Amino acid sequence: MSEDVLDLTASDGIEEGKRLVRVGGDKGLSLAERLSERFQRLTWRTPIHSLRLKGRYPLKLIAVPDDPVVGDVARGRALLEGEVAFGGEARAIASLDMKRPDTSRAFAAHVHSFAWLRDLSTVTTRAGGAPIAEALMARWLDAHADTVDPVAWAPDLWGRRILFWTAHAPLILSSADLVYRSRVLNVLARGARHLDRGADKAPPGAARIAAWCGVIAAGLLIPGGDPRRAFGEAGLQRALGTSLFDDGGSVSRSPAMLLDSIMLLAMLRETYAARRMEMAESVQATCTRMVGALLGTTHGDRALASWQGGGPDTPEHLAAVIAASGVRTRPLRQARDWGYQRLAAGSALLIVDAAPPPVARVVEGGCASTLAFEFSDGAQRIVVNCGGASVANPSLALGLRTTAAHSTLVVADSNSTAIHADGTLGRGVAEVELGRQESDVASRIEASHDGYVRRFGLVHRRQLMLTGDGRELRGEDALLPRGRKRQAGATPFAIRFHLGAGVRASPTADGLAALLRLPGGAMWQFRCRGGALGLEDSLWIDGEGRPVPTQQLVATGEAPAGGASVSWALKRAV
Repeated sequence: MSEDVLDLTASDGIEEGKRLVRVGGDKGLSLAERLSERFQRLTWRTPIHSLRLKGRYPLKLIAVPDDPVVGDVARGRALLEGEVAFGGEARAIASLDMKRPDTSRAFAAHVHSFAWLRDLSTVTTRAGGAPIAEALMARWLDAHADTVDPVAWAPDLWGRRILFWTAHAPLILSSADLVYRSRVLNVLARGARHLDRGADKAPPGAARIAAWCGVIAAGLLIPGGDPRRAFGEAGLQRALGTSLFDDGGSVSRSPAMLLDSIMLLAMLRETYAARRMEMAESVQATCTRMVGALLGTTHGDRALASWQGGGPDTPEHLAAVIAASGVRTRPLRQARDWGYQRLAAGSALLIVDAAPPPVARVVEGGCASTLAFEFSDGAQRIVVNCGGASVANPSLALGLRTTAAHSTLVVADSNSTAIHADGTLGRGVAEVELGRQESDVASRIEASHDGYVRRFGLVHRRQLMLTGDGRELRGEDALLPRGRKRQAGATPFAIRFHLGAGVRASPTADGLAALLRLPGGAMWQFRCRGGALGLEDSLWIDGEGRPVPTQQLVATGEAPAGGASVSWALKRAV
């Protein structure tokens, strides 16, 4: 895949020596904020909150919007066969516990959000799908309709639920049982009132965007909702301001979360269309920036790179969401705040994480991935990150967030940014210096971070150069002394290059090179100087959330007090 080289402009460029700073990055929620959040959830269980949820309930919806995104066929067929499947997990519908599901958080959220309605509607007719949907709906109502559960009634899940319930109303409201229908519409109205008071309590990012999209959808589709719609539109503007950078990237720095946010806005856009109305121009403009930022993290296989806990998803889902957004734009190649730098030449693509990690106050589950890169040749990924921490088995998730799970340099087997037990990121990378140059002959990125300065007195500097024909990627990783901290002896380090699925490495006898055989028949040669090259096992989380066994090249060495450097190159041989 080739791309036009864009000129460096004020809106899409990086100044030489640009510094990106993680302000307050290692500070999570304060004790007062945590207590306030807990108190808010406790109030949901009080009689006062229950009284707030009472009121008139609708006899019908004003309109039924289209769902603009096609569902997953495999998951839809599983539902027809009596199973709910998501992210590599599956549970029989008959034994699914709606109150206390023995599943991962991601699987439970999939069930509670009713996103599975999209999959079901993709593979069957209303007559074929309604019995399954209504049976699951009835069980959910029995478990959660009358009790405000802190998980099932989380604001972001209610926002998604309103979007999916209304878009797939024929599947859940086809029953001739008037008591059941009234119960569904009643809890829909109660959920909307719950969101009115709790949407801003959702975490920044896709969760808060989902909550406010739900408020607006309820205002558009429940009779008498004009005041709620206006209230929701103001809330969505605030949510977009706190959830996104100016360049359109998510504050979580997760492409998967950004894709989710775009999907939510696409569904909201169809909700407006069902009422013959249009979404605000400012929201449309924001969505355009979001799509450009997202495309900047895609490979030649039309799927996402693996950053900040997300995996590649599937090319079909990505294409469906982009089409549903109605946006046509180029990939953002130089993102200041979003932080992903993209170089394209010939059929080669290089994507680099050149910014500090997300701040602890904004996101849980962040990854210590600063200065990692991914590299692909056409549709084949050559160097990747393991990815998928947000959807993987909990036993794998913590390891997938570490620096070692990314294609970058690791000092003394420690993370460049600390990962706390509660899921937040602690001290480490606070500042990244970045420079970028492009020409027809070659393009170059040079960046450094201070994540190892406090502990080891060393700065990690990485230089990457992609030739104009895309057939060679050269790199140098250096550890440079800085600050007062000095190790008494040499400090061990490892530079990891996780290989894409299906790429097979054959190291040479001298321990300085390896031949990489790609599934499509192409061959690349890897060489390094300044470190001992070895081959180890690795894994990669695929688009379905499943772990795939892979390999990784590892260049190891020791850095004395004066620092060290390793140069390496990837060159296409065939």
